[in-house]
Amino acid sequence: MSDLGDDLVTGLRVLRRDEWSEWYGTLVRAFSGVPESAEELELYEALTEVDRSLGVWDAGECVGTTGSFGFGMTVPGGAEVPTAGVTMVGVAATHRRRGVLTSMMRRQLDDVRSWGEPLAVLTASEPAIYGRFGYGVASFQLNAEIDTSRVRLSVPDGTDDVRLRYAAPADVLDACEAVYERLVPGRPGMLARRPGWERLGLLDPESGRDGASPLQCVVARRDGAVTGYARFRVRPGWGPAGPEGAVVLSELAGLDAATEAALWRFLFDIDLTTTLTVRGRPVDEAWQHQVSDIRRCRPTLRDSLHVRLVDVGAALAARTYQVPVDVVFEVEDDFCPWNAGRWRLSGDAKGASCERTSDAADLALSVRELGAAYLGGVSLASLGAAGRVREVRPGALAEASVGFGSDVAPWLPHGF
Repeated sequence: MSDLGDDLVTGLRVLRRDEWSEWYGTLVRAFSGVPESAEELELYEALTEVDRSLGVWDAGECVGTTGSFGFGMTVPGGAEVPTAGVTMVGVAATHRRRGVLTSMMRRQLDDVRSWGEPLAVLTASEPAIYGRFGYGVASFQLNAEIDTSRVRLSVPDGTDDVRLRYAAPADVLDACEAVYERLVPGRPGMLARRPGWERLGLLDPESGRDGASPLQCVVARRDGAVTGYARFRVRPGWGPAGPEGAVVLSELAGLDAATEAALWRFLFDIDLTTTLTVRGRPVDEAWQHQVSDIRRCRPTLRDSLHVRLVDVGAALAARTYQVPVDVVFEVEDDFCPWNAGRWRLSGDAKGASCERTSDAADLALSVRELGAAYLGGVSLASLGAAGRVREVRPGALAEASVGFGSDVAPWLPHGF
C-alpha cells in the first residue's frame, strides 16, 4: 500500500513528452535549483525515455520525479544483462515525508520487473536513502589529486611505441566510442552505450569548467590503429614560484597496458601544470602501482554503483562464478516480495542456474546484500563479518564468497 494520500496516488503516472520541462524543473529545484546550461538541457531531454519516466502531480503541479534508462550492463563472466538505470529522482521540499518517493520506487520496480529487466542500478546523491528499497553498494570509484611536480611514473615496455596526437573531441568521437565498446565486456559494471549516449562525453558547458579550458582530447595509436584516448581540461594557475596549473581528467580509456601508460604519462607531463585531478576511476587501475609515491597522489574512495536485484533467479543465473558454487540462499525482500524465500544457486565459470527450492538454507541475507556482492567488488565474507549475512551451513560463506568474486574490479565509467 502507498503512504500517499488518495489525491497524490492518482497523480502518479508516466510522463508525457510535453511535460518534460516542468518535470525536469522539479528535479533541478530538488537539487538546489541552480539552472543548467542550454547544452545540458538539450542533451538530457533527448536522452530521457519518457515511457520509462514517472512523475507525481498534486493539484496540477509536479512534485516528484523519477525515471530509468534501458541499459545493458556487463556482469562477471562478460554477459551484457538488461538493466534499468534509475535516474532523475527528486521530491519537492513541500511534499517530503508523505510517501512520494516510496510510491515512485514501488511503481518503478514493478515496471522494471514487467519489462523483464532483472537488475536496477543507480548512483546515489545520499547513500542512506536507497538501502530501504533493496539497493546495495556494489562498486566504488577512485579519486586522486596527484602532485605531478614530485610524483614520477614508471611505465611498462612498449609504452614508447604508442603515438599520441591532439584532436578535436567531436572529430574523433567514432574512434573513441569504438575503443570504449571493446572495453565494455571486460569489466563488470560497465554500460553498453545506447545511441545518443556518446554525446555525454562531449558535454562541455562553460559553467562546468570551473576556470579550466574547453575540453581537450588526445588519441593514442599503435601500428596505425586507435588504441585509446584521453579527454581532459587544463586549469591555469601561477604562484610565487611559478606555474601551478592543474590537469582535470574527464575520461581515459586504453585497449592495452602500454596505451594506458602512455596516456597517463602524457597527463603527468603537460607543461605549466603541477597537479592531475582524477575522479571516478577504477579502484584497481595500474597507475597506482607505477607512481613513485602513492601518498602524494592522495587517493580516496567513494561509493559508486548501487545494485538492486529485481529478479533474483534471473540475475544470479546471468553471471558466472570464479569457482563452483552450490548454495541455497534464504532471501529477505520486503519491498519486492516475489524475491523472498529460498533459491538454489549452482554455477561455475561456464554458467549458472538459480531456481526456487524447498531445501534447507545455507546462507541467509537480504536482497540488499546480494546486490552489494553481485558484481564481485564486495565480498560476501566481509558482509558476513559485518553481521549482514548469516551462515547456516558451516563453510557455505567462504565457498560463496570466493565464487562471487571477480578478478577485475567493477566500475561505472560515467553517470546517468
